[in-house]
Amino acid sequence: MSNEHAGNLLICNATMILPDETIIGDLRVEQGIIAEIAAGGGLEPRDGEHVIDATGLHLLPGAIDPQVHFREPGQPEKEDLGSGSAAAVSGGITSFLDMPNNNPAITDLAGMQMKLDSAANTCVNNFGFFIGATPDNLQDLQEVVGTPQAPNSIPGICGIKIFMGSSTGTLLVNEREALNQIFSSTGGLIAVHAEDEARLNERYPTFKDRTDMAAHAEWRDDVTALLATQLAVELAETHNHRLHVLHLTSGLEADWLVGRTTLPSEAKGGAIITTETLPQHLTFTETDVEREGVRLKMNPPIRYQDDLDILWRRIHDGTVQCIATDHAPHTLEAKAKGFPAAPSGMPGVETSLPVMLTHASQGRCTIEDVVRWMSTNVADCYNMDGKGELRTGFDGDLVLVDMENGATVEDEHSWTRVGWNPFRGRTLVGWPMVTVVAGVPVFERTPATGQKGTILVKPGETGQPIHMSPW
Repeated sequence: MSNEHAGNLLICNATMILPDETIIGDLRVEQGIIAEIAAGGGLEPRDGEHVIDATGLHLLPGAIDPQVHFREPGQPEKEDLGSGSAAAVSGGITSFLDMPNNNPAITDLAGMQMKLDSAANTCVNNFGFFIGATPDNLQDLQEVVGTPQAPNSIPGICGIKIFMGSSTGTLLVNEREALNQIFSSTGGLIAVHAEDEARLNERYPTFKDRTDMAAHAEWRDDVTALLATQLAVELAETHNHRLHVLHLTSGLEADWLVGRTTLPSEAKGGAIITTETLPQHLTFTETDVEREGVRLKMNPPIRYQDDLDILWRRIHDGTVQCIATDHAPHTLEAKAKGFPAAPSGMPGVETSLPVMLTHASQGRCTIEDVVRWMSTNVADCYNMDGKGELRTGFDGDLVLVDMENGATVEDEHSWTRVGWNPFRGRTLVGWPMVTVVAGVPVFERTPATGQKGTILVKPGETGQPIHMSPW
């Protein structure tokens, strides 16, 4: 496809998941924007337009992953923005938001600009970045996101990340006074990793000599998560600040949040609080942890069947709004250190959409639910312009998935630099066949490419900083 016609695309005969209905038909993208949607088809190809016959495939808006750790700068052996972006489009993710716990941590405007510049040169999908909070970088935070009276909106910058529980380097803010200052004096959105540091420290001596993985979830228990979530919600409500609670894992938290969360588009004033959960926490339980060991070590941890069941209930009733991956790759060499030495975190972007679509195929939810949780509601939570729906005038970020044919997850098919996947051995449906960014096919999976698929564009050729309206 020549650059002259880049962004001009016609998809025919697809089963399209539109905002209000699911229909078979055609969709046209002109210069990167969805221009026409025709129920029943009938759109005629134009000169130079790239045409895809999508008979038998479902067309979804591209997935948006609001929490990844692509490890740049500092740990290229695990991932960088380019490799993470390639892995993401192989999983149907057309936009991502990346976290600041890098080496060095990203805590000022210069660091943010460095990541934005690198992404522009290496990524093949759309990108946004969080700035990391420390106990003493309030001025830097304000320079990036503004103040409550004058919030900034810089393309590609999505908000502040606060680690309330143990993390790396300087990114720990657990004292009420420092937290209060950030919530009272900054603009935009605050996302929190909610684990109570004092409780973790208090409980550590009881668990420090355990070498079984079960100890991880016992130590970082649901009360540890709840206490931090309650504090973050209290501060958000006190200061009328936009809050997003990251990677919800416990039924205790999810039940406590009932009636306290709402999508921004449905909010009626006051603090707007949203939350997400992960495919891991909707799929894995203590049984999987026992079998897979440290591959499934993450913070907050994989919990128990009761937690999983409640999370499903709360995402269905809207208490939990969306799904992220918390893609946090570590090498198998590092994981081989065993428990407790192995680092916490696992890859996720390549399989999140197939995992959720497999749940849909098994009746736990619908394809329409998955689109809402992984596209529409993410765009809503972050005030993203033109993202998350198949709608005329919206960005041509699309994914064609195959709901009929399953394939088993194998480590060797991974795009992520660490070369493994926590869902290995599971047969999934809903694999992306083609991923499209702004009307340009960037990834395809065919019999000729094999299950791993192939990237169709050069690093930096597609993808833009995501525009997010200020709060």
